[in-house]
Amino acid sequence: MRKVLVLEDEANIRSFVVINLKRSGYEPIEAATGLEALERMKENPDIKVALLDIMLPDIDGFEVCRQIRASNPRIGIIMLTARTQEMDKVMGLMTGADDYVTKPFSPAELTARVDALCRRLGEFGDPEPGDLVQGPFRLNTQSRSLEKDGERIRLTQVEYSIMKLFMENPGKALTREDILNSVWGRDYLGELKIVDVNIRRLRIKIEDDPTSPAYITTVWGVGYKWRA
Repeated sequence: MRKVLVLEDEANIRSFVVINLKRSGYEPIEAATGLEALERMKENPDIKVALLDIMLPDIDGFEVCRQIRASNPRIGIIMLTARTQEMDKVMGLMTGADDYVTKPFSPAELTARVDALCRRLGEFGDPEPGDLVQGPFRLNTQSRSLEKDGERIRLTQVEYSIMKLFMENPGKALTREDILNSVWGRDYLGELKIVDVNIRRLRIKIEDDPTSPAYITTVWGVGYKWRA
């Protein structure tokens, strides 16, 4: 059974999330504070997805996200944000989250997001064999890892999926909708801005100069193109 960390300080919301995850076949691991969440992560290294609230009584969800991501690049992270907190969504993605869900959310929406993230993590199937090699980059589709000039680059699983899409389509202009549908799935209920934020984060990791990207270039009015 796949474990999901549920970090939420409001007991009624946490119980609501836990009940619905259990109904969907997940094993929720509960935490009410940021420090408790980090401790649960140490106790349960096989947690696959973390649901992180932002407003907490001790450290905030952004810091929890940073610490989890620093120790585990493969785990899926979904931030739970208020509908009006636009900057929280962007900041959550930039600190390492893969997705966000705005409150109030339905059980079906939350479960769909967790299911989709698990699919991207390879939890519902075997990884594909083989490497993609272009320019200084080598993408290993079995270990789901990336190297540049022989140096390992730590990617989240969403970043890996974007890189795989680019490297499978070199020189092709991909729209934001193309990237969203391929990486997040056609049933994704979020906004297009999640593509731009993840591209920005990916450029910071792979470009020699992220302010003047040479590999992930912007095609104005269309989307992005991979050059290597």
